Amino acid sequence: MSESLIMETDPSLLGVELEQKQQEELYQQLLLQSMGKMQNDSPPSKVIRPQPGMCVKTSSVSENQKVFLNICQSQAVPPPPPLSQEALVKLLESEDPTSYRVPMSLGEPHTEVDNSSQGCTVYDVVINDEFFQKCQKDALFQQFLIAVSLEGLENKYNLELSRDIKILKNRKFMGSVAEQSIRTKSKPIIQEVDSKEPHSLSSSTKRPEFSLLVEPSIGNAEYLIAEILLPGVISASSLVLDLGEDRLVLIARPALFHLDIFFPLLIDQENSVAQYNTNTRTLTVTMPVVSS
Repeated sequence: MSESLIMETDPSLLGVELEQKQQEELYQQLLLQSMGKMQNDSPPSKVIRPQPGMCVKTSSVSENQKVFLNICQSQAVPPPPPLSQEALVKLLESEDPTSYRVPMSLGEPHTEVDNSSQGCTVYDVVINDEFFQKCQKDALFQQFLIAVSLEGLENKYNLELSRDIKILKNRKFMGSVAEQSIRTKSKPIIQEVDSKEPHSLSSSTKRPEFSLLVEPSIGNAEYLIAEILLPGVISASSLVLDLGEDRLVLIARPALFHLDIFFPLLIDQENSVAQYNTNTRTLTVTMPVVSS
């Protein structure tokens, strides 16, 4: 038996037959609980004007055209989890350095004119101001920041950028730094409505086993599928799930599991689907990938 935990269900995404009666009952229950609060709501966001930080020169590999990154700073962007230099070294030497993600806002490309009066493409990357200052004081963190900024732009805009970079010492930005709209809070797709208790975590809370699959496995990714094993969780009513554009946060109460992971791709939160199977104790979250 399985319970569907999404406002809008699409069985074709999951590729399985759901029991229609239970599906409809749970759908109506969640719909009535959430009516007027989540329906027709656009994701909350606000416009920020980031502060200049540093300008990095690189180039596009395919066209060999000059590309500049305005790495900017703002208090509105949350900081990444604390990380020491020793931990960063171990992370970079690990098999999966992408497990540590830096929250950032990636702006649309805009055309500017460089010092040689030549046209160039510029991208604005906004990160937390405190983390930016930390990167300015530590060369290893600065190199790491530039690397993840390049990777983020490549993933979002389907680019290939050169790693032969140059930091412009006498210039903090190329052209002008534009305003950006950032999301202030991700919309929960699984929640226990009317719960007034805070989601406090105790020392007994565990990180559950999980796997993250990409479909199709070859070619352009269309879906990310997270399969999370939750032994001991009897009902979906004890689960609270938040999806961000590149992040999943899950709490299983009372103080059973806590999972906080970042994705290598941006996902469509509004059309994601979640299902909890009470027989296998597995939560499956199917998330459409945002096309570049």
